[in-house]
Amino acid sequence: MGTAIDRARLATLHADEEQRFIDLHPTSARLAAEAGEHLLAGVPMPWMTRWPGSFPLFVESAGGGRFTDVDGIAYVDLCLGDTGSMTGHCLPAVADAVRERTERGITTMLPSTDAAWVAAELSRRFGLPRWQMAMTATDANRFVLRFARHLTGRPRIAVMDWCYHGTVDETLGVLEHGRAGDRVVPRPGALGPQVDVSVTTAVVPFNDLDALDARLAEGDVACLLMEPALTNIGIVLPDDGYLAGVREITRRHGVLLVNDETHTICAGPGGATAAWDLEPDLVVIGKPIGGGIPVAAYGMSAEVAARLEGPMLGHDIDVAGVGGTLSGSALAMAAVRATLSTALRQEDFDVAIPLAESFTDGIRGVIDEHGLPWHVQRLGCRAEYWFCPPPRGGAEAAAAVDEELDAFFHLWTVNRGVLLAPFHNMSLFSPFHTRADVDAHTSAFRGAVEALLG
Repeated sequence: MGTAIDRARLATLHADEEQRFIDLHPTSARLAAEAGEHLLAGVPMPWMTRWPGSFPLFVESAGGGRFTDVDGIAYVDLCLGDTGSMTGHCLPAVADAVRERTERGITTMLPSTDAAWVAAELSRRFGLPRWQMAMTATDANRFVLRFARHLTGRPRIAVMDWCYHGTVDETLGVLEHGRAGDRVVPRPGALGPQVDVSVTTAVVPFNDLDALDARLAEGDVACLLMEPALTNIGIVLPDDGYLAGVREITRRHGVLLVNDETHTICAGPGGATAAWDLEPDLVVIGKPIGGGIPVAAYGMSAEVAARLEGPMLGHDIDVAGVGGTLSGSALAMAAVRATLSTALRQEDFDVAIPLAESFTDGIRGVIDEHGLPWHVQRLGCRAEYWFCPPPRGGAEAAAAVDEELDAFFHLWTVNRGVLLAPFHNMSLFSPFHTRADVDAHTSAFRGAVEALLG
């Protein structure tokens, strides 16, 4: 890819766009400078520094598929809180439910009637009968890993190479290739690793059944935690027959299979699990099910649930490493019930998925018109373009990342009123988006390509 782009021209264009960003957003610039006095790096969460431009935008309001910043500029929001608001911003039903719940008590550490409704609805969608709640998908993944090690008596967990399952320490490992073979090492960028991933974790390449079979045959793995399609290193889809092979191999080796659907919920109301007729032992789902309110859940098969009933009723369950005082709060359960009653339904995906298809067609048209060795990938209502041919695994995807081009396209598009996710080039569509929003991005993408190619 590198030979197709004049890097000096790219640098000049990026500098021009940086100045344009600064000129467009004086109020955000002032607020960012003020925030830097007391917030580390000027932001409340580290990855907020990843946004395009010299400083993050400050948002005045958001609704549906759009938001307006403090300088009065309106944007098509294709990030949607990196899936947290894939329902669309400010769902009226969620706003009403949260308002009503705050007037009757937010959290008591006792179950609410909404909790049982939520569990039943998640069971209907994902096909797993028993559920528990958490604050975030990271927490849910942590809890599931603990349960898996407890149930199997095995010390390790397995993940896909270059996966991402939140800030779960055991999952922050990748494969390093050397003359003596592959070894598990901390993922680049992981700060102060809490655990030695070479001891806690087995890592296997996505779309490689032989490698999975060989590693699980060693007999020390409790569970395989995976996304049915990789999303956090860009979209990498499974080969035909791959997921059926994963299920057969995990069953044969007595390894619990956990589907993390936090991002792959974009495939439909029950995520890839329902859309592709998968049969995991456990499922984790977070982010969008609360309509923006922090919440997550994890479901399990009847067999797993029966084996966990004893520990769940034990005297020491409060110090078992599974919990969270605010997990399953009345506020969170009210938000999830309102969300799942009015959003993330089949009729919502019937609007959002065709928009993602149109997005994909538009980007592919520009790529083909200019003969570029790039590609665009789609999973449900989520789509993403790459500056390379389509990768089949996480390591290949990571090696293909072009940070200079990513930064330029993000900055170019936001300067033209379209916001992508800050990580790679992900775009997400909600029922509130329109074909005009798709066309706005296609136009911006075309303009960036034409500027680069001169």
